[in-house]
Amino acid sequence: MSVGEMLAATVPMARTLNLEFLETSRDKAVVALPDQSDYHNHVGGPHAGAMFTLAESASGAIVLAAFGDQLSRAVPLAVSAEISYKKLAMGPVTATATLGRPAADVVAELDAGERPEFPVAIQIRRADGAVTGEMTVIWTLRPNG
Repeated sequence: MSVGEMLAATVPMARTLNLEFLETSRDKAVVALPDQSDYHNHVGGPHAGAMFTLAESASGAIVLAAFGDQLSRAVPLAVSAEISYKKLAMGPVTATATLGRPAADVVAELDAGERPEFPVAIQIRRADGAVTGEMTVIWTLRPNG
């Protein structure tokens, strides 16, 4: 099962919004939100809450791709998130997430008995490539037990 399939199967909100997991690797996750009138705002574009969920889902996808091999000893949890809406989003939008720290550094902190925190940066773009939003999610790997 791919990371995208796993998220769609285990995170009801991802299914509700019909998110499409286009690319998921340790280096980048790309998730699309189709244009759906049920999730529009008052100006006819995707609602801010839908775009937040899109970006947070992209961040979760890269976290699972980068740290999926650590799930037997730690649980990934979002600690905080900050989003900025830059331009009007209309039509389908895509979120691209990247890790803000090398995965090896995060795992080294986990190995040392620490609870590492790390940022994931996400850009939301509309079909013409314009950046409509930017988000940063701080994640942690909480050791089990």
